Amino acid sequence: MSDFILPDIGEGIVECELVKWLVSEGDVIEEDQPVAEVMTDKALVEIPAPYKGRVTKLYHQEGEIAKVHAPLFELVAEDEADAGSAGKESESKPAPAAAVAPEAASRATEPDGKLQGESAPAAGSGATEDFILPDIGEGIIECEVVEWRVAEGDEIEEDQPVVDVMTDKAMVEITAPKAGRVTRLYYQQQEIAKVHEPLFAFEPRDQAGGETTPAAAKPAPETAAGQAPKADRSQAAARGKGIPASPAVRRLVREHELNLADVPGSGKDGRVLKADILAHLDEGARTATAEEGTEAPARPAARRGGETPREVRVEPIRGVKAAMAKHMATAAATIPHFIYSEEIDVTDLLALRARLKPEAEQRGSRLTLMPFIMKAMALAVQEYPVLNSRLNEDASEIHYQPECNIGMAVDSKAGLIVPNIKGVERLTLLGIADEVARLTEAARSGRVSQEDLKGGTITISNIGALGGTYAAPIINAPEVAIVALGRTQALPRFDANGQVVQRSIMTVSWAGDHRIIDGGTIARFCNLWKGYLESPQTMLLQMG
Repeated sequence: MSDFILPDIGEGIVECELVKWLVSEGDVIEEDQPVAEVMTDKALVEIPAPYKGRVTKLYHQEGEIAKVHAPLFELVAEDEADAGSAGKESESKPAPAAAVAPEAASRATEPDGKLQGESAPAAGSGATEDFILPDIGEGIIECEVVEWRVAEGDEIEEDQPVVDVMTDKAMVEITAPKAGRVTRLYYQQQEIAKVHEPLFAFEPRDQAGGETTPAAAKPAPETAAGQAPKADRSQAAARGKGIPASPAVRRLVREHELNLADVPGSGKDGRVLKADILAHLDEGARTATAEEGTEAPARPAARRGGETPREVRVEPIRGVKAAMAKHMATAAATIPHFIYSEEIDVTDLLALRARLKPEAEQRGSRLTLMPFIMKAMALAVQEYPVLNSRLNEDASEIHYQPECNIGMAVDSKAGLIVPNIKGVERLTLLGIADEVARLTEAARSGRVSQEDLKGGTITISNIGALGGTYAAPIINAPEVAIVALGRTQALPRFDANGQVVQRSIMTVSWAGDHRIIDGGTIARFCNLWKGYLESPQTMLLQMG
C-alpha cells in the first residue's frame, strides 16, 4: 500500500484543481489507466495510474486544490491486495498465543535506528504523513531552516506557520497543509533542507484515532452574558473544515476572526472565494454602522422607470488568466523590450498558397499562411541564432537552442496559452500545417499537453486574425523575441515602372530583448525573413 504522490505537471506549477475523479474508492485499476483530471493554470491534465492495483482512498474531493508532491490517492498493488485478502481469511481463525509476534518486532526500523512512529503515542495513534518541501522558487533545490515555529508534539492548524526557511532569494514561511499534531522534525535549525524531500512528519487530526481536544473534553465554563463559551467557538471553527476554500481565503478568514461556515460560497460546490469574504466583511460593516445609529449616506436618486441600481460583478482571476497576468507582468517589468515594425508584401505568397491549397486538402491538411511564415522564420533563425536563444537567470550567459520550437499564442476559452511546434526546421509545410491544426484545436478545448507547452524558443501572435495592424507584444519569457502579425490589407504600391498597383500588405511588429538583441540584428533578421515570404520560391534553396 502506498500513496500516489502528485508529480510535477508543468514548469513552476505547485498546485492544481481536482476537476474530476475517473475512479472511485475500491475500484481496481490498470497501469496507465486515467485516474483523475486536474486543471493547472495552463491546461487540463490527465493523471494515469503508476501500476495495477486497487484504489483504497481518494485524498481530495472534486473542486478542491491538490498540491504537487503531496499524496493524491492511496493505491494497493495487485499482489498486496491478494495478500490482504488472504490475511483477512487467516484472521477469522483463532491463532495460538505463541504465534503472535511482539509489537516491537512487527515494526520496521528507520535508517537512523528509530522505530517508525516512535515519536507518536502507541495507543490510539493514526497514520503519520510526511510534509514534502515543495518548490519554493524557480531553480531552487535547497534552503536553510532558519527557525521552527513548532516543536514535536505540538498541535497545528491548517495554514499555521510551521517553519521559516531561507533560500538564495528570500525568507519563505512554510505553512501546515492540514490540522494535526507534529510527530517529528527532520532538520535542526541552520541545517540545509532539500526541495521534494520530507521536512516534518505529522498526524492529521482526522486520523487521530478518536482523540479529543482539551476544550472538548472539559465542560465549558460559565461565561458572561453575550459571550460564547470556548467549546462553542471551537465547534464553530470546526464547521469550516469541510468547506472548499483556498489557503489564501482561509488565511483571510483567520485574519478577520471569521468562521468559514458563516460565509456563503459562490464558487463551484459551495467553494468560498475571496470576493465572498470581502462581501461578508462589507455587509458586517454596514450592519455595525446601522446599529451604532450612524447616519447612513444619502441614497442615490431613484432611477427612471423604477429600475433598481445594478451591482458591480466581481470575477476572480484564476487558472490560465491568473498565470498569464503574473507571467506578463514579470516579463514587462524585467525585460527591456525593443520594438521593430515592418511591412511585408505577401501577394506572391498568397498566390502560391492558392495553388497548393487544393492538393493539401486532398491529403487532409488545411494550408494557411502560418506554415509558410513559420518555415521562413526557422530558416532565418539559422542565420541569426540569437533570436532563438535564452538568457540565464542572472543574464550572464546566452543559451543557443538546438531546435526552432515556434510557439503560437492561442486565445482559448480559459485564457491565452502558447503551445509550440517542435523542430520546425525539420518539418515539411504539410507537417507544420497539421501541427498548427492539432494545437489550435487542443488549445481551444483546454486539453493541451504539458509537453506542447514546454520548450518554446520564439513566438508568433496572430492579432491580424481579429483585426489590427501594429502592436507592441510582450516577450514570452524566457524567450528573447516575439512577433505580432497584423491583418493583411489590399493597398496601393508603386511597381518597378512607377505605376500604382494593388498589393497585399501584411504588417508585423517585433519585440526583442534589448539585453542581447540590438536594432541592427533584428532589422537584418527581419529582412531575411521578409525576403523568404515576399519571394517564397527562394525558400527551396535552403530546405534540407
